Amino acid sequence: MIKFYYHPSPNPLKVALFLEEAGMPYELMAVDTRKGEQHSPAFLKINPNGKTPAITDGDVTVFDSNAILLYLAEKSGQFLPENTPAARGQMLSWLMFVASGIGPYSGQAVHFQHAAPEKNAYAINRYTFEAERHFKILDDQLAKHKYMLGDTYTLVDMAVWGWARALPRVLGPDAMGKLPNLKRLFDEINERPAAKRAEGLQAKFNFKMEMDDEAKKHMFPQNARLAA
Repeated sequence: MIKFYYHPSPNPLKVALFLEEAGMPYELMAVDTRKGEQHSPAFLKINPNGKTPAITDGDVTVFDSNAILLYLAEKSGQFLPENTPAARGQMLSWLMFVASGIGPYSGQAVHFQHAAPEKNAYAINRYTFEAERHFKILDDQLAKHKYMLGDTYTLVDMAVWGWARALPRVLGPDAMGKLPNLKRLFDEINERPAAKRAEGLQAKFNFKMEMDDEAKKHMFPQNARLAA
């Protein structure tokens, strides 16, 4: 059975949504990142990058959320586009766009606005500008199609949903209202039973929520160099 190493943050939620949509059996394994469990030797054997999510499937290990989505889609044969070179090219392009654009720029926008020890106007402007630009590209694509790849709901829409949930924290509470096509997709996915189940996984565990000194030590280990 698949073991799914989970924390209730955008990237693991993408994987949770896929597993629930596909009806694939899995064992949920909590990784409390604010307690530093992602840095444990046992977890680093699974994901040497020390990030959630990750999965094991027998003797197969996959880390990085978009790699996991692609693995699960190919394993199950579900939520993939038409099996043509053109359709696969579009799928890979948009999936990697979320992986290399939406996720990193959104994460850095959140960090410099809400977590950095000092407010850096240049960094905040840089990352919020790029996050806004990337989300606008998604909105423009969804202005042309019901879903990211056309008329069919796929793993790419699940990847988008995971980060769209964080949009108010990335770009402010009014950001979704400026992206009407993305909001349409987000609202539709939110109403799906699988999305509600994915959202409900957090309640199965007592994750640490406080961003206290202990949590900062585990979440932002680079700060130790500043104190040295």
